[in-house]
Amino acid sequence: MLPEETVITFSKTKIFLLILASLAFVGGGLWMVFLDTLLTETHHRFNHAWLMQGAGWVMIVFFGFCGVAAMRRLFNKKPALIFNAAGITDNSSSLAAGLVPWRDITGFGIYESHKQRILIVQVKNPDEYIETGSAMKRSLKRTNFRMCGSPVAITASSLSINFDELQRISSEYFARYHQA
Repeated sequence: MLPEETVITFSKTKIFLLILASLAFVGGGLWMVFLDTLLTETHHRFNHAWLMQGAGWVMIVFFGFCGVAAMRRLFNKKPALIFNAAGITDNSSSLAAGLVPWRDITGFGIYESHKQRILIVQVKNPDEYIETGSAMKRSLKRTNFRMCGSPVAITASSLSINFDELQRISSEYFARYHQA
């Protein structure tokens, strides 16, 4: 029997592993930035010091941001997802949609990227969800919409459940509460 409400939390273990991976990539970026120019130019593959340093800075910034986001999530007390009669409350990522009422949801899809499955929440009015948040978030939501057909996408990578369980719970609550 389906409970009135299902709360899904973040997996502290998965988030901790994301933080460790981010630190490793930041370390790799630092190594690339401070690599000896003379040593770099003597290797045939990576013979442009500015290219190595540029790639290093990109790694430091990108994975530094990912590490900070993971740290914030590690100490966040909000649940990642809540399923109930009102809809799905999504707090699972930086692009989280917040409350998505069942009346807005038309169905679910699956998008696969680099062997990671993502639950796509198909909504009637995608523009409503795209036009919330900062300019950067709106831009990323537009990209989500172009790539997978919806600005609302949920991955299980940092959740305390796996993707199959996420898909099952979503389908069961949709069948129970959605009105056509």
